[in-house]
Amino acid sequence: MLFNSGVFLQFFGAFVLLYWLSRNSLTLRNLLILAASYLFYGWWAPENIPASTANVLLAALWHCRFLALLIATSLLDFSIALGLDRLSTPRPRKWLLTASIAANLGVLGFFKYHDFFAQSFSELFASLGIPVQLATLNLILPVGISFYTFQSMSYTIDVYRRELPATHNLVNFLAYVSFFPQLVAGPIERAKHLLPQFTQTRVITLAMLEEGIWLMLWGMFKKVVLADNFAPLAEMVFDNSSFTASTVILGTLAFGLQIYCDFSGYSDIARGAARVLGFDIMWNFNIPYSATSLREFWQRWHISLSTWLRDYLYIPLGGNRLGATRTYLNLLVTMLLGGLWHGAAWNFVLWGLWHGAGLALTRSPLFNFKFSILNSQYRHVLAWFATMIFVFYGWLLFRAKSFAQIADMTRALADFSAPIWIGSFALNLVVFAVPLVLMELWQVKSRNRLAALSLSIWAKTTLQGALLTAIVLFWQKKGAAFIYFQF
Repeated sequence: MLFNSGVFLQFFGAFVLLYWLSRNSLTLRNLLILAASYLFYGWWAPENIPASTANVLLAALWHCRFLALLIATSLLDFSIALGLDRLSTPRPRKWLLTASIAANLGVLGFFKYHDFFAQSFSELFASLGIPVQLATLNLILPVGISFYTFQSMSYTIDVYRRELPATHNLVNFLAYVSFFPQLVAGPIERAKHLLPQFTQTRVITLAMLEEGIWLMLWGMFKKVVLADNFAPLAEMVFDNSSFTASTVILGTLAFGLQIYCDFSGYSDIARGAARVLGFDIMWNFNIPYSATSLREFWQRWHISLSTWLRDYLYIPLGGNRLGATRTYLNLLVTMLLGGLWHGAAWNFVLWGLWHGAGLALTRSPLFNFKFSILNSQYRHVLAWFATMIFVFYGWLLFRAKSFAQIADMTRALADFSAPIWIGSFALNLVVFAVPLVLMELWQVKSRNRLAALSLSIWAKTTLQGALLTAIVLFWQKKGAAFIYFQF
């Protein structure tokens, strides 16, 4: 079920009504959240129901076959956490934690990476003259599996570390893992933050409703009006076979804006929906294109994943505690796996290595010394410009279809000719970028991500009315899926 669909609006409206009617019973509310979350997830189907499947029950099972996977992994982690809580001896606790991690990563790896590695190894053997053909299964990736797997797995790790007691309430835990606002594309919540909220009476204030409605409106605007109009611009370039510097630069800018508006738009809608229900989920983006260093960019972009990788991978590997060489290696490994988390393709691995190498380079004393000798008057602007060049070239690596296309687009940066359509392309890009840039500059200047809520009632109503009008005008009957659904 897509946020940018009429079905979701009907679903959410009906759910809010039932949620309000059950306000006197916390247990009933949590059961309602669980049922709605499973309906929300089970509604999704990656392909059409086969024509031969006429039976209603079989059709429902077809839709819900991946829901069973979500329930099974949730029950496993719930049971393992109870065992970790009861046990006191280290070895059995390590074995239980290993079982949880192996099961979660095993399921994720099977669905997400089996065909990728089977095909890659077959091509490798073929290049060596060895006729080995490993079978691919044409597996369908269950939507949201990367997100809910990391969320559930972090719970068992925190229980193992004694940072969190295991919950004995199965309904609360299942609702935490499957909470529908952030189930399929994050943010990846931590049990320490979200799970206790299912045990507390949720009083929904006017301020919560105001924030929630604003975030849902702004997030929908970013998706429906901005991201979905940047998309054809990016496709126009990346689906082509000939490039020039102007097309590569503007096409990459279009994709960088598309993926940001698409993903941060989803995250805003998710946080907004949660606020309407009385929950607080984390901010997943904090104006990342204002960053003046690569490290700052990752503190602002996909915050839930970057902090997850930091706490559960980078720090356990040794972080920056074991010397410079080990620090650089840890950064490379962490970002490589972060790239692979995004999808089973070599360009994601290359994108991860690009960012890992960039983080390692910018931590080196030589880099910082050379940069520090620049005039402080220009250092901030230059740092921002250099960071954005690095980040947006990374988006080229991320979006490109093959290594050959990466090479062609990189070589084209030396070709300063321009096709006749580049002027209208640039104009379209600017028109849709202006509202985003103005809003984010306002947020940066006011240091407030909810700056719009500080306006007078008339100004606020006018702004929200303008956003709503634009959403209605650009609304598509069949909304485009969010980019991060494929991850």
